[in-house]
Amino acid sequence: MAKISIDDIKKLRELTGVGISDAKQALVESDGDFDKALAAMRDKSLAKAAKRTERETWAGLIATYSHDGRIGVVVEVNCETDFVAKTDEFKELVKDLTLQIAASEAEDVKALTDEPFVRQPDVSVGDYVKEHIAKLGENIVIRRFARMVLGEVNGE
Repeated sequence: MAKISIDDIKKLRELTGVGISDAKQALVESDGDFDKALAAMRDKSLAKAAKRTERETWAGLIATYSHDGRIGVVVEVNCETDFVAKTDEFKELVKDLTLQIAASEAEDVKALTDEPFVRQPDVSVGDYVKEHIAKLGENIVIRRFARMVLGEVNGE
């Protein structure tokens, strides 16, 4: 059996939002292989997140982003409570989504959630949001967005 370090437990906990005992258990089950433990915890987190998708979302944030004054983005991302909407984790998620939309040519939320996340191309935008659902313990929904490019009219 591989030795499990407290640093690995803390790192796994930080990346996945699980409790210390769950992080340790995942490392024990993966025989100390951090990557295997991380993958297992992400799968477990995504399963938990799927259960939360039925909850109603009424709080959240509307955020904007401008890229060199040539591309502009407005996005509304909803969660269940103001408490979560005010967390740095949620604000960072919304900021990441504005950057994703600016880099994307998606025209609707469904096409956006299916594409690879720009900061982690091996993860879809939808899965990135589900990871945050698992970490924050609330349903999170990308309600709507608009992307404008200087000189374009209605995407033409």
